[in-house]
Amino acid sequence: MKLTFNIQGGDFTHAGKPSSEVKKVLKQLNVDGKTVKNIVIALYEAEVNVVAHAWKGTVLAEIDENKITIFVEDDGPGIPDIELAMQAGYSTASKQVRDMGFGAGMGLPNMKKNTDELLIESEVGKGTKVKMVNYFK
Repeated sequence: MKLTFNIQGGDFTHAGKPSSEVKKVLKQLNVDGKTVKNIVIALYEAEVNVVAHAWKGTVLAEIDENKITIFVEDDGPGIPDIELAMQAGYSTASKQVRDMGFGAGMGLPNMKKNTDELLIESEVGKGTKVKMVNYFK
């Protein structure tokens, strides 16, 4: 099963729609509740990163009987130093984004914490690609 979503940069009103839809599908498939929670947290963090930092992006979720693989790809400024961005509390969010309660610097660390596999590729001036895999236990 494949689910695809578009994300618009700056659209905080609809941030969370892909993670909400994925959650519904996983519950219908009787995936363990803790696993669903981890997947939803990681996907929501990825969505908010696209909304807060990029111009647009896409989410592709591929679900099979053993796992979910989520690809999040954006057109945005890219991440100059992924290792630095993985540190808890590090953020490049604007004051406007922080004033809305986002951009506290926990996005990438939370994604790592809540996935079994995380791969991030980024090119400055072009965008970022994220692959997250969670195995159903």
